[in-house]
Amino acid sequence: MNAARELNIPVCQDTGMAVVFAEVGQEVHIAGGSFEDAVNDGVHQGYLEGFLRCSVVADPIKRGNTGDNTPAVIHTRLVPGDKLSLTVAPKGFGSENMSRIKMFTPSASVENIIDFVMETVQIAGSNPCPPVVLGVGIGGDFEKCAALAKQALCRPISQRNGDRFYADLERRMLEQVNQLNVGPQGFGGITTALCVNIEQFPTHIAGLPVAVNVGCHVTRHDSIII
Repeated sequence: MNAARELNIPVCQDTGMAVVFAEVGQEVHIAGGSFEDAVNDGVHQGYLEGFLRCSVVADPIKRGNTGDNTPAVIHTRLVPGDKLSLTVAPKGFGSENMSRIKMFTPSASVENIIDFVMETVQIAGSNPCPPVVLGVGIGGDFEKCAALAKQALCRPISQRNGDRFYADLERRMLEQVNQLNVGPQGFGGITTALCVNIEQFPTHIAGLPVAVNVGCHVTRHDSIII
């Protein structure tokens, strides 16, 4: 990142797929068009006017670049209040492609979950441009678990989970991942991950879903409240 700043070049050529977490106050009234159209118009302007690489294709199989990095992936929650909170995370796919989900049964142990996270990092190797940031989602169902993992990547790396059990689990995961000797850019060393962030949610009595969303060393995101 220092080299990119000093040489005035991008830190990475992959400017990601725009992921937006929106918390919309139930007293907010959006006028003049649809909310999703407004978000996508912002992505359109940001990528074209900012000369960012447009990486989104219109169809997953037939392909065809959309030319402006739209549409964004939008996660919207209705919350109390009269504010609109937006967190934007342009997610590159070198790291996204290394992400995994596993539908454990309730008999799985904490050690099984840690092993799954470590296995994910080991398989990823240098592909996600380590040192990585790991977002881990535990609970919910198949899609909720994955969304939790993505949301976890947007938490500051210095902020631990508010539940002491999960805060300790974050610490244990980070320690064991950093013993894998993957290291920065895969060249070996004790800094394979910068942090592990866990977000958890209630789940079904028959399930224990776990998702790992891998973020590269820049893991870009920003938030604003309107």
